Amino acid sequence: MKLTALEIKQQQFEKTLRGYDTAEVHSFLNLLATEWEHLVGKNRELEARVDQLNEKIKHYERVEEALHETLQTARSSAEEKLNTARNEARHIIEKSELEAETILQEAHRERWKIRQQLLQMIEKREEMIRSFKTYLENAARSLDTFSADHQTLFTLPESSDLTSSSAGENMTPTPKKNKRNSAELDELNADISSRKKIDDILDQLDS
Repeated sequence: MKLTALEIKQQQFEKTLRGYDTAEVHSFLNLLATEWEHLVGKNRELEARVDQLNEKIKHYERVEEALHETLQTARSSAEEKLNTARNEARHIIEKSELEAETILQEAHRERWKIRQQLLQMIEKREEMIRSFKTYLENAARSLDTFSADHQTLFTLPESSDLTSSSAGENMTPTPKKNKRNSAELDELNADISSRKKIDDILDQLDS
């Protein structure tokens, strides 16, 4: 049962012959009512203060919840971005490796093509050299034959000059033969040097 200050002041007691002093009782009730009123006011102030504190607590709880949600969102966003960056980096690396492998394979194919073309060119060159050598040898033999026939057909040696003429005929082809042998030797050396350079090129292509 709740009492108010007014109820305490207006409280009535039964009177008896040997009861309390009425004035003292009323004075005490007035004092009690005043103190009670003060306590009630203080209690209301405290309740209001508690309500304010509760509101602040609720506000802070809402702020904390919002911060927590923001933190969770930021964390999720950061993880998502990190995963996206990792996937993109992995994709770029895989793409780069594939492109590098493709470029390397293409380079091997091009090197093989160049090597085959070079081998074909070498084969054609050697074939041309053999053809030229055969042609030159045939031409040299024809020239020797023609020279011998020329001396036989158009020279009328006297009997006394037969020996010297025969000696001259034997001496004439010799310088030509020596000259031809020297040219063939130079050509052979040049061919060997050229072949060595070609072998060096092939070795570079294989390395």
